Amino acid sequence: MTDTLNLLIGIAAGLNLLALASSRLPSMIRAAALQGLVLGVLPLLLEDDWSVLLVAMAAGTALAKGFVIPSLLRRAMHAASIDREVEPLIGFVPSLLLGALATILAMLLSRSLPLLPEHSRTLLLPGALATAICGALLIMARTKAISQVCGYLVLENGAYLFGLLLLRSTPLLVEAGILLDLTVGIFVIGIVVDRIQREFDSLDTRNLTELHE
Repeated sequence: MTDTLNLLIGIAAGLNLLALASSRLPSMIRAAALQGLVLGVLPLLLEDDWSVLLVAMAAGTALAKGFVIPSLLRRAMHAASIDREVEPLIGFVPSLLLGALATILAMLLSRSLPLLPEHSRTLLLPGALATAICGALLIMARTKAISQVCGYLVLENGAYLFGLLLLRSTPLLVEAGILLDLTVGIFVIGIVVDRIQREFDSLDTRNLTELHE
């Protein structure tokens, strides 16, 4: 079971790099969606006894992160008639290299941190660190609002992985609350994206510097 868990976390980390290296918004959204589906399976691999709440949480996570939120992002992308990030603040190759470096550093750092025996054999902590850093890098390196929303989604996926370290001591309702906050946040961001597009006929967030009271 641990091998399967580590394999899925490795796939999630690989999707971080795919999102960082991609200039096409559909590919970025697809990477975030696949990552959400992978994360939805992880709680089922961490527990031997599946409760109704655990299964519901896993299914809800996969549904929201893998289908609902990506569909909202695709709708915003089509409404704005944009499918590519043209002028990132940090180029795609440097972003990929920084993401790979962050993943390596996360692996090294996790070895020096005290972990429970059942967690020391998994990649939960380095995967969480790498995913959170890559999400933050996406937010900072991209200029299109939809790209930054994808970065926010990846960043939250890192927080979700951190939460899985405390799955047995933290009620799943806490994770459900985080997921609810994320969903509401995406709805709000969708409204903001629509307003940016209507005002500037562009989703470049650098245009927001032109706003005045």
